Amino acid sequence: MNSSPLQLRIELDAGSGFCFGVVYAIELAEELLAERGYLYCLGDIVHNDEEVRRLQRQGLRIIDYEQLAVLRNETVLLRAHGEPPSTYQLALANNLTLLDASCPVVLKLQHRIKASADRGETIVLFGQPGHAEVRGLLGQTSG
Repeated sequence: MNSSPLQLRIELDAGSGFCFGVVYAIELAEELLAERGYLYCLGDIVHNDEEVRRLQRQGLRIIDYEQLAVLRNETVLLRAHGEPPSTYQLALANNLTLLDASCPVVLKLQHRIKASADRGETIVLFGQPGHAEVRGLLGQTSG
């Protein structure tokens, strides 16, 4: 029987970390926070509580859809997850300036889903109900 202790070796991939869409959203938020002192963001900017808290200490104000509905004449960052068309319509109605940090990969998928829906094709979407990306994708299909 081998009596040597089990050794665990952990290696981090050099390419690990936030995707480029999230990196862009964070950099945009940091730039505006340094300039303005506060910035509204629709939902958590990233699925990383530590990073969200760091940005909140700089003045990031996380809001939900109910708060967005009553917000007027402000600037709101849209995170990399993408949004449904209804979010943009609400922003116009409420005189909100949107800083759209939607990831180009997410936007491409939204366009593909909209095109499929417009052609009457059946779309099956697997995802967490209410998640920002799922909400944005469903918004392209009229439900």
